[in-house]
Amino acid sequence: MVDTLLSLAGAAVESAKAAGAAEAWASTSRSRQVEFSVRDGVLEKVSEATSQSLSLQVWVDGRYSSTSSTDLRPEELARLAREAVELTRALQPDPHRQVPDPALFAGRATVDLDLVDPTVQALTREQREALCREQNEALAGQDKVISATSGSTDGHGASAMVSSNGFQGSQESTWLWIGSEVTLQDAVGRPEGWMWAGGPHRAMVPAPAQVAAEAMKRARDRLGSQKGPTTRGLMVVEPSAAGRLLQSLLAAANAGAVQQGRSFWGSRLGKKAVSGKLTVTDEPLLPRGLASRLYDGEGIAAKAMPLIEGGVFKNLYVDTYYGRKLGMAPTTGGPSNRVVKPGKRALAAIMSDLGEGVLVTSWLGGNADSTTGDFSLGMRGHHVTKGRAGPPIGEMNVTGNLVDLFSRLVEVGNDPWPYSALRAPTLVFEGVDFSGA
Repeated sequence: MVDTLLSLAGAAVESAKAAGAAEAWASTSRSRQVEFSVRDGVLEKVSEATSQSLSLQVWVDGRYSSTSSTDLRPEELARLAREAVELTRALQPDPHRQVPDPALFAGRATVDLDLVDPTVQALTREQREALCREQNEALAGQDKVISATSGSTDGHGASAMVSSNGFQGSQESTWLWIGSEVTLQDAVGRPEGWMWAGGPHRAMVPAPAQVAAEAMKRARDRLGSQKGPTTRGLMVVEPSAAGRLLQSLLAAANAGAVQQGRSFWGSRLGKKAVSGKLTVTDEPLLPRGLASRLYDGEGIAAKAMPLIEGGVFKNLYVDTYYGRKLGMAPTTGGPSNRVVKPGKRALAAIMSDLGEGVLVTSWLGGNADSTTGDFSLGMRGHHVTKGRAGPPIGEMNVTGNLVDLFSRLVEVGNDPWPYSALRAPTLVFEGVDFSGA
């Protein structure tokens, strides 16, 4: 498959050059995904989807355009290239749009990222259905269960890129995820719980019964939920929920947002911005990482990049276009695996030392302003008293400013959530504002 994709991309580039493009860049991809789900013991969904596409970027007389097609027949790709070049001649010039410098391709790692598992590709219908049924049988019919849905999704994908100025590369991966969602009957509502887990290798997937048990635990922990009070105090965020906060903090850490005045990071580069407890690194070369890669969408060779180091904001995500606009050297266009430097204790040990506070187990929507950092997030969780999680909280908001919140970070756990490309552990904050009843 990879050889075919490389050949198609190369042919598209040659066609664009023959039609008069000064430079051309082609990206091809092909993927197959299969989904199964069982609801209350009945097979509810079976789907299989295969997709393919080619994206072609051309530079003509100082002008730039990008177009794409799902028709990968050679004659259609040649036509696409001719039309793309002709249409690009009618656009306005943009001096910042240039083909990436070949120097950025140099030093590409040769490490095996181990992202392909043949046993995932060999899964049968019976095996997929069994992954769902084993979860569902552990849930359906239990006390207070109204409904339980269990599923699996797996697939295989490959991509290739070729440029007229010397880039050539391909990447391939598989994935398998299983999960369950369960709804319970309660006097004050219908609490829900869910759990999904997976990765590129089947060995990274927990036992179906374990996934189902976690979904049930989360639902039962919500029984009897009440509104939380308006207060100010300590906040502990579980690893499965911590990624949402870090995603909000880092969402505007890119050159495009800074150049357009939509990022609170613009004036903080190179400065101490948050608690010294926080160090986050972009790690694209992690074997079996959920977002691992050898190069980004512009062919920039992947390498580790510190984002926040001891509270100091070290780097933006800088692509070649916005790098030229800002006069900054490109780093990489977007995130891969983002890894938080761990502390010394896991959630249970951290909880045992707490007095009063709030444990956050999940978020209920909300928003964050990338320009100012102001945020308001709904949450689910528990009151914490003397180191123990007490009554569940079903309605409560956390409000404030992201930079200020992370300046109040007092402890980082050693228990990163493994089922996300943002590997966040337990986070503990002091002086947090909660609004509720």
